[in-house]
Amino acid sequence: MPRLKLHFSNLAEADVHYRRVENLVFPYLEKLGITGPPAVMWGKHDEIRDLLKAVHEALSVGADTLQDDLEPLINFVIKPTTAAIEEMIYKEEKILFPMCVERLSEADWSEIYNSSPEIGFCLYEPQSEWRPQGSTMQQERRADAGAVELPSGSFSVEELMSVLNTLPIDITFVDKNDKVKYFSQGASRIFDRNRSILGRSVQMCHPPTSVHVVEQILNDFKSGKESRAPFWIQRDGKFIHIEYFAVRGENGDYLGTLEVSQDLTALRGLEGEQRLLSYGKKQES
Repeated sequence: MPRLKLHFSNLAEADVHYRRVENLVFPYLEKLGITGPPAVMWGKHDEIRDLLKAVHEALSVGADTLQDDLEPLINFVIKPTTAAIEEMIYKEEKILFPMCVERLSEADWSEIYNSSPEIGFCLYEPQSEWRPQGSTMQQERRADAGAVELPSGSFSVEELMSVLNTLPIDITFVDKNDKVKYFSQGASRIFDRNRSILGRSVQMCHPPTSVHVVEQILNDFKSGKESRAPFWIQRDGKFIHIEYFAVRGENGDYLGTLEVSQDLTALRGLEGEQRLLSYGKKQES
C-alpha cells in the first residue's frame, strides 16, 4: 500500500507537465491559428487533474479501510486515471508533438526551453543545457534606456521595472483587444506567467471551463457596467485574493483589464499592532 501511494504521489507531477504544455506550447500553436486541439487537450488535462485528486483523496483514508475497499478503488478510481493519462500520452506522441515539430520554429523551441524552469519539470530535472544549432536565439526585448515621464514623477526603465517586480502582488495587463501586454516578474509568482503569453488572447490563457467567466468580466468592463471583479481561493494551504480592474483613460475610454493577485495568508493572521521595527520577522515565522 505505501508503494501505491508513492507511485501516485509521483504521478501527480503530471500536472506540472500539463502546465508546461498549456502555458508554453499552446500559445505558439495559437499564434499559427491552431486553436482547436489545444482547447480540447486543456479540457482533458483538467479531467485528469480531477481524477488524480480523487485518487489522492481515496488513498488518504486509513490503511485498514483502504485494504477493505482496494478492489473497487482499483477498478473505479485508479484504472480510469491511469487509462486517461495513457490516452493523453498517446495523443501527445501521435498528434500534438508531431504537429509542433512540423510547425514551430527553432526560435519558438528556444523560448519554450528558456521558460520551462519557471514552471518546472515532471519526474526529472534536465542534466544538460540544450542550445539550438543553426539558429539565433531570440533577443530579450530591451526597453529604451531613457526616463519614463509620468505626471507625478519619473523613473528610469530599470527603476520602474524593479518597482513593479518588488510589489507584493502579481500584475497582468490585458489591452482593450483582449491581448496580454505585460506581466510583472516578482520573486514568488502565484500563477504561471512567461513571455510566450505576450500577445496571446486572454481567453486562451484560461481553461475552457472558465472562459465564459473571462468573457463576462471583459464584456461588463467594456460596457461600463462593472469596474472590478474580486475572487478568492484556497490553494496549497494559501489564501489567494484575485481581483480584476477595468483600466480606463482620463476620458473614461476602456483601455484594458488589470489582474492583481496576492497571497493574503499571512496578512489574514495579523492581530493587534506592530509599531516596533522587526523587518517582518513576525509575519515570516
